[in-house]
Amino acid sequence: MNSSGSRVQSFSQTEINWDKLDKTKFYVVGAGLFTGVTVALYPVSVVKTRLQVASRDTVERDAFSVIRGLIKTDGIAGLYRGFGTVITGAIPARIIFLTALETTKVAAFRMIEPFKLSEPTQAAIANGVAGMTASVFSQAVFVPIDVISQKLMVQGYSGYAKYNGGWDVARKVIKSDGIRGLYRGFGLSVMTYSPSSAVWWASYGSSQRLIWKLLGRGYELEEAAPSELELVLVQATGGIIAGATASCVTTPLDTIKTRLQVMGHEQRHSAREVVKLLIRDDGWKGLYRGLGPRFFSMSAWGTSMILAYEYLKRLCSKDE
Repeated sequence: MNSSGSRVQSFSQTEINWDKLDKTKFYVVGAGLFTGVTVALYPVSVVKTRLQVASRDTVERDAFSVIRGLIKTDGIAGLYRGFGTVITGAIPARIIFLTALETTKVAAFRMIEPFKLSEPTQAAIANGVAGMTASVFSQAVFVPIDVISQKLMVQGYSGYAKYNGGWDVARKVIKSDGIRGLYRGFGLSVMTYSPSSAVWWASYGSSQRLIWKLLGRGYELEEAAPSELELVLVQATGGIIAGATASCVTTPLDTIKTRLQVMGHEQRHSAREVVKLLIRDDGWKGLYRGLGPRFFSMSAWGTSMILAYEYLKRLCSKDE
């Protein structure tokens, strides 16, 4: 067996590769599993989005006041504005993302193997390339869903228009801007989510391997497989580290992208103008609006997602 194969085999106690998965079971069970995670964490996205688009005169300028305002006007349902649209598009986008992620990761590991890099470095590069590639592919589905859901999240808030559901948003956007209106901010979405995904997966892959080494589970050691609790704790820690790193790096781009996507036809600005408005209102810290909720969202979502994802892979692994 070649070096690459032996490395993959030695890590099989803690990671399940794409060729070892029952794909049908993986997609079906995964759709339900990730829907549950989305239900739990969606309100954080609503709060983050509202904070990012708030004008200087908006009363609700922190997360708690946004939550109170939503519950006061719409009840708990207010925290799930645009959820139906998101969940409809999330399933195909997730399938595209996970397929691209796993297949690219395998190919990337094979390509960098001849360079004889350390395991954490190899993991960072392969996972980073896979995360970025998967994000680019999934944006074709995700961006229109993002545009529609964010308009629903902020409707009636800080002067933004009101809509009668996702189809009404889509109809009005297409009427005013054509199909390209549904892809407003596509370039910034790719610039935001692709690096974010690359940083997240690179951080997760490398930190997980570093943690295993700190725990004395090197790749050359032949020892008993780690317990379920040990696996979960290491994967959760890796998810937290990855979410924290990615949120700090990409929040400014996310703030600009969100503002561009929720603007009406009559309020159209360029990315440069949005940056100037943010700096004028709040200084450079304006680019980090919603950092708290985004930090929490990416850490909580990342940890929940990766635990669900790793559990899904164990659940759907083929019997040897």
